[in-house]
Amino acid sequence: MELRALRYFIEVVRQQSFTAAAEQMHVTQPTISKMVKALEDEIGTPLLLRDTRQMVLTDAGRIVWQRGQDVLAAHAQLQAEIDDLETLGRGELTIGVPPMGGSLFTPAIATFRERYPRIELKLFEQGSRAIEAALISGELELGGVLQPVDPATIDVLPISHEVLWLVAQKGSRWDGAASVPLAELADEPFVFYGESLALNDVVQHACREAGFVPQIVGRSGHWDLMAALVLAGVGIALLPAPYCRRLDAARFTCLPVSEPEITWDMAIGWKRNAYLSHAARAWLAVAKETFGKPSSFLDDFVLPPGLGE
Repeated sequence: MELRALRYFIEVVRQQSFTAAAEQMHVTQPTISKMVKALEDEIGTPLLLRDTRQMVLTDAGRIVWQRGQDVLAAHAQLQAEIDDLETLGRGELTIGVPPMGGSLFTPAIATFRERYPRIELKLFEQGSRAIEAALISGELELGGVLQPVDPATIDVLPISHEVLWLVAQKGSRWDGAASVPLAELADEPFVFYGESLALNDVVQHACREAGFVPQIVGRSGHWDLMAALVLAGVGIALLPAPYCRRLDAARFTCLPVSEPEITWDMAIGWKRNAYLSHAARAWLAVAKETFGKPSSFLDDFVLPPGLGE
């Protein structure tokens, strides 16, 4: 059933005249008559009785008149909602946020919420590898990933380039050192990353390059818990430099790891050549603004009690 024919029919009934309906719809009277006749032919029964002074609806005509108004109203609502999506008046967006890099996303989330208050932002909180898989499968449009990623499948917007530092209890043998070679940590117990996190693979590879297999005594996907375990004497940890800078210097010894240097390169990724919704493109625009700024959100980040300064 053609919406235009339905619209013309309803206007004829509303105006009680083919001529008046034609004027209202800015078409010719024969056009109106032709479209209404086509609608009747499609339904298979007359909708209007035209041989009286007053236009009378048949039983079928009353149904088409009543339900037709609902159809046109639903179509108008559909169009309005689509227009809203295009102008970001409403909608939703799910982004992948890895536990180790989640804090990096906070300023962009706040800006996006302020700018597009009617877009519901949902967080897919998984490790970088799970986020990559969700991007490739189409489950997610955007998500935080640890570089490097396969450029044939995922495009990226870099948001952070940092190195990993050693985190140990204050009073350790590294107090006062400028850096520590990774091989020097071969006999130390490690508080390590969860096996599902990409950083687990990165650090494991770096340790192998340095000639040893790390002695893992505990795992976590949350940097603050890793720091707390170090403070409790469970072992040492390797954390991204921004988090180390927030730890209490009276309780922790933190210094860069060298030979090799282990980098933490976070990015926002999306499937290569995939369609990105209006909301996703708006998120990327906000991210470019946010992460292009020289200051870091982590400079003002407040640690849980007991770990910070």
